[in-house]
Amino acid sequence: MQIEIYRATINDATLLSEFGSKTFFDTFGNTCTKEDMRGVLETYFNLEQVSKEMQDPDDYFFIAKIDGIVAGYCRLKEDKDMPLENLKSLKSIELKRLYVLDEFHGVGVAKSLMDYSIDFFKNINYQAMYLSVWEYNFRARGFYEKHGFINSGVRYDFPLGSTMQYDYWCWREL
Repeated sequence: MQIEIYRATINDATLLSEFGSKTFFDTFGNTCTKEDMRGVLETYFNLEQVSKEMQDPDDYFFIAKIDGIVAGYCRLKEDKDMPLENLKSLKSIELKRLYVLDEFHGVGVAKSLMDYSIDFFKNINYQAMYLSVWEYNFRARGFYEKHGFINSGVRYDFPLGSTMQYDYWCWREL
């Protein structure tokens, strides 16, 4: 089994809109009301929104395929509103999303996407990467720790519609 990773183009917008919606629902569908989930999906994963993000030169989408089948993707974006004081002086990139279809969990897709992203941004002189992770997503938190991310201890509100959740900011040097 070989994992192929490439940077998405605007031609992948429909794929990412649908894939992103599915993987977000699969990950968080049981953590909020159906109405809240529907609102999040309609707001952040509609084709117009995804297309807009993909046309931003500071927004990067990478797709992972196994044997020609999309297995996962990630989105990284340079954000001018850095939430962590210790990174404000560094050229930093935020890992906004990293999702893998359930049937491909445990086969190295997430690791491959993470390694690819770290190498990609190191090669274009980024100094740090940061992300937010839901406080109860222990699998993701463990994955990020294995990849050198440090929990900053900074917790913030992350509402899914009217359902309040809390995330932690994590970071690592590149």
